[in-house]
Amino acid sequence: MTQTRAGLAYGLGAYLLWGVFPFYFGLISMVGPLEVVPWRVAATLVFCAIIITATRRWGHVGRILRSPRLLGWFSLSSLLLYANWQIFIIAIMTGHVLESSLGYFINPLFTILIGVVFRKERLTRPQWVAVGVAAVGVTVAAIAYGSFPWIALGVAVSFGLYGAVHKHAGEAVDGVTGLTVETIASLPVAAAQLLAVSLIVGINAFSFGAGVTALVFASGIMTAVPLILFGEGTRRLPLAYMGFLQFLTPILGFLYGYFVMHEDMPLSRWIGFIAVWIALTILIADMIAQQRRAFRPRRSGPAARLP
Repeated sequence: MTQTRAGLAYGLGAYLLWGVFPFYFGLISMVGPLEVVPWRVAATLVFCAIIITATRRWGHVGRILRSPRLLGWFSLSSLLLYANWQIFIIAIMTGHVLESSLGYFINPLFTILIGVVFRKERLTRPQWVAVGVAAVGVTVAAIAYGSFPWIALGVAVSFGLYGAVHKHAGEAVDGVTGLTVETIASLPVAAAQLLAVSLIVGINAFSFGAGVTALVFASGIMTAVPLILFGEGTRRLPLAYMGFLQFLTPILGFLYGYFVMHEDMPLSRWIGFIAVWIALTILIADMIAQQRRAFRPRRSGPAARLP
């Protein structure tokens, strides 16, 4: 129970912080999405290195780097995380906040399916109904809207797979150590991308004043903190539980995209959102029912002894 409560606290903290990302990265949209992500990787690594040094965990990092199996899994999770960052930043900086929000609404369902396929977690009948409702709704919305929701599905698939791979690789690894290894593994990709951007369009992170530059480099802190919380949460909770918590992030993203950015919401897009919301309602109701059933035998059993 203590582990579950701690996992819930870590998960809630991670998803609430991720919920403010559209606003934060909207403030530095002038830098460009292909440049922001490499700086984000570098800044995250610097922040993690400070924590690792302060807590004397470089030995833990070294053990992972010397283990081909662990390094392989963390390298894979780093690529998935990098892809998720890039798709998300492109969505925010090109006016597709709502589509990225839809992706994170879909992601809990995709996460649950990953738990079933790869970790043999069992779903209840209502959970299967929820997955089916969301799938039908998104398909109908895509057909009616006239374009495939690449950003939404890209966000959902990349982060869903990242969560599964990270959990497989890092259940015995603390969040800071795992993120440090992941950023080390993705640093060559980030460096190559930043070099390409500098040669093609030039570097813009230092062209819009000290405030924008500070926000670009502070993205390392903004990135590391929720990911560390997420890593700690996945160590303590099943993937299905993390999927239930994850709806907090897209709610905040949807509110920002619709009420602040005033993005277009035609009927076809509403169909997709409403279908996913119905599915999430079914999931939450089923989770509450399971929790009640879990505690019912304790109340009906023999009375516990008083201390």
